[in-house]
Amino acid sequence: MPSSEHPCPLSHIEMVDAWFLEHRAKVLDLAAFLDRLDRAEDAASDDFRVAALHAAIAILIDGQGDRARRIQMLLSDQTTEPIDAAPMQGAFGAPPEVEPE
Repeated sequence: MPSSEHPCPLSHIEMVDAWFLEHRAKVLDLAAFLDRLDRAEDAASDDFRVAALHAAIAILIDGQGDRARRIQMLLSDQTTEPIDAAPMQGAFGAPPEVEPE
């Protein structure tokens, strides 16, 4: 595990004991969502949001640190220029063109 200048005050086992089941459920929820997408009639293989999830999963398992920041940046719109009008109310949750790290 990479070291950090801001170490966690809890031990590894304390963190696992406290939050493993919560995050296990989140992983299962994501797996179920991807399975449902696979079974959908119009499989969303070219949807940029699904591509962003796949890129985020790759970051989760790449063995490098700073995963939360890297995934947040991956899923964030990096443009700095304002747009004339929003295409809709709300947000997509991922930029239309996700660039894998």
